Amino acid sequence: MSNAKDVTDASFSTDVLAADKPVIVDFWAEWCGPCRKLGPILDEISVEYGEKVNVVKVNVDDNPAIAAQYGITSIPAVYLFQGGEVKSTVIGARPKQFFEKEFADVLS
Repeated sequence: MSNAKDVTDASFSTDVLAADKPVIVDFWAEWCGPCRKLGPILDEISVEYGEKVNVVKVNVDDNPAIAAQYGITSIPAVYLFQGGEVKSTVIGARPKQFFEKEFADVLS
């Protein structure tokens, strides 16, 4: 069970683009093995850095409009949004330390 909030096509604007702090968005699908491996890593980041950043998940099969809008063709895809804009992207499952380094500007 993930502690990251599920975001939909309908809630993306409010939950991500208009958020008052940076948001890490995990674009994923249930059938994606690497996505399932990445989930617990992002959950750890959510718990450890929750006061600095929100972590949310977008199921690309259930929310094709937002996936298409951001050109998601490979998953897992992890995007960092800040002030309504994409600041960083990571394609593929990576270790926690990789994300801590990649997103250091908002996590530190």
